[in-house]
Amino acid sequence: MGNQDLDNLAIETLRVLSLEQINRAESGHPGIALGAAPIIHALFKHNLKISPKRLNWIDRDRFVLSAGHGSALLYSALHLANYNVSKDDLMNFRQLNSITPGHPEVGITDGVEATTGPLGQGVAMAVGMALAESHLAAKYNKDDITVIDHFVYCLCSDGDLQEGISNEALSFAGHNKLSKLIILYDSNDIQLDTETGLTYSEDIKNKFQSIGFNYIKVENGEFVDDINSAIMEAKKSDKPTIIEIKTVIGFGSTLENSSKVHGSPLSSKEVLGFRTKLGGEEFSVPDEVVSYYEDIKIAGEFEFKAWESNMKYYSVHYEKEYNELIKVINNKLEVDFSLLPLYEKDYKKATRVTSGEILYELSKQTPLIFGGAADLSSSTKTIVDGGVYGRNFQVGRNVLYGVREHAMGAISNGLALHQGFIPFASTFLVFSDYLKPAIRISALMGKQVIYLFTHDSIAVGEDGPTHEPVEQITMLRSIPNLNVFRPADANEVKIAWQIALEDRNKPSAIILTRQNVEIVTDNLDINNAYKGCYIIKKEDKKLDGIIIASGSEVLVAIKASEILLLKGLDVRVCSMLSMNIFDGQDEEYKSSVIPNIDNIMAVEMSEGSHYYKYLSKKALPYFITKFGKSGKGKEVISDFKYDVDNIVLSFEELIKRNK
Repeated sequence: MGNQDLDNLAIETLRVLSLEQINRAESGHPGIALGAAPIIHALFKHNLKISPKRLNWIDRDRFVLSAGHGSALLYSALHLANYNVSKDDLMNFRQLNSITPGHPEVGITDGVEATTGPLGQGVAMAVGMALAESHLAAKYNKDDITVIDHFVYCLCSDGDLQEGISNEALSFAGHNKLSKLIILYDSNDIQLDTETGLTYSEDIKNKFQSIGFNYIKVENGEFVDDINSAIMEAKKSDKPTIIEIKTVIGFGSTLENSSKVHGSPLSSKEVLGFRTKLGGEEFSVPDEVVSYYEDIKIAGEFEFKAWESNMKYYSVHYEKEYNELIKVINNKLEVDFSLLPLYEKDYKKATRVTSGEILYELSKQTPLIFGGAADLSSSTKTIVDGGVYGRNFQVGRNVLYGVREHAMGAISNGLALHQGFIPFASTFLVFSDYLKPAIRISALMGKQVIYLFTHDSIAVGEDGPTHEPVEQITMLRSIPNLNVFRPADANEVKIAWQIALEDRNKPSAIILTRQNVEIVTDNLDINNAYKGCYIIKKEDKKLDGIIIASGSEVLVAIKASEILLLKGLDVRVCSMLSMNIFDGQDEEYKSSVIPNIDNIMAVEMSEGSHYYKYLSKKALPYFITKFGKSGKGKEVISDFKYDVDNIVLSFEELIKRNK
């Protein structure tokens, strides 16, 4: 049997295995499985530099299925390519606790490089991976030896390219000449509701060439040789490449070229017809295809051994760089937090400024820290040691994302997925809305991305309600598996950074002030800050009540408690640095900090609803339930009654009401 015959047999096997998964699960997306099978076969069999035994090999090629609804096709390819995806796993497609979930999830299935499904996210993560490769290659490769040299492939759909995040990310990739990025565009002119012509009429060639991409078109996506030739041409380009591959959605089915085949299983009779034509039992693979795909494992091991040989040469001739690269490959974090100062009472700066000082110092200690801002680094104070990344200076560590918040978040996810990076991304807190879907994916994947959000409240002032966050902290606290910090002063900022860096299995959001704040911590109380919430000012003799606050409001609460004490009310103040970390403490500690009493006031310049878990019905939530105003920051704060006098009056009213 010739290679062309084997290619055709393998493609049909991918199609049948995918249809059988979908049919057994009674849900899934047969359209892409049938239409894009030749693309996946060409990629896995003929182009990807992978070794199924070396899942963490840093110099492997990456493949991201941005069109995550095609998961059945991906699982079929992984099964054929000797990854740890068995026949039983295929049979359990979309079943509870299986390793073949409805959309690909990194960490669940061997060979899946990114969690995808929300369209566009995979495209942007692939850009992040290509950014990672370009930086590491520029930093560690030498004229006489190459140790980082791999491609990032991404299969995307018409829907992916309609998403705004894709336009943001691909614009960034084109501008920065990320030449190791190859986008395989499954161009079938059909989406879930309708033909794409009713929603989308862009000139793909001119659009992508205008943003700095190399454009190649494959007129017939059934021709594997044409796809292979296009990929080989793309790999020679000094630009990122998009290969538009014209396919037929649902190819070979009674519903081909129709939106009806996008997301509904074919009939059992029709799936059986595909299997009968291929031959064999359900979920079986022809022996010829098994043998044909064995070459992937053999070729992968050959490539890995060649890389190992290069690394041995590198270790001898570039010992210093080799030792650092090994730490980077293993994501080994080596920082000494004792080198950071203990901030004293005379230190009075905005927490964004403190964070910037800490970030810069930490970046000098570890090469893992890499990132930037969405056109706001001078405001968010996010400058690290090492220069500005650009197409002519790829060793730089400060990324200028431009006004591309959503892509910035997802590109950061791609960096974290790649290995060798603890990425950070920054913007104003109010604009966290723009990258929320990417933050959610960070948390879902359990990847360490550090989000730095400044200008954290109505204290922003003159910029007004469009720039004054109200509900954003609530949104962030609602995301599972995300650390959220709102430090009260410089020492709490330092602790937030330490926890964020040491927690390797979660993203973190550090929320920071624009305005200066005073030091409210001291040596006696600061250690308990690591527990998320702690008593920052203890009652003098007896406990008349508690004020819980976070961020800049902690100082206001402390000052209010001092006045209340003069009035005969002995009030404890608790600083809520991180609610999710506090909630993870044992009940004894939590009740020692916030006991079950009625005279509790929770003060935060935000929507604040997550505080209700600590409050009885008689307690006082002191939050903002409307949008902000434009004016001097202090005047806006006063207008919203977040000054000391109003906190004192409100607490006195609480006491009177509860008598």
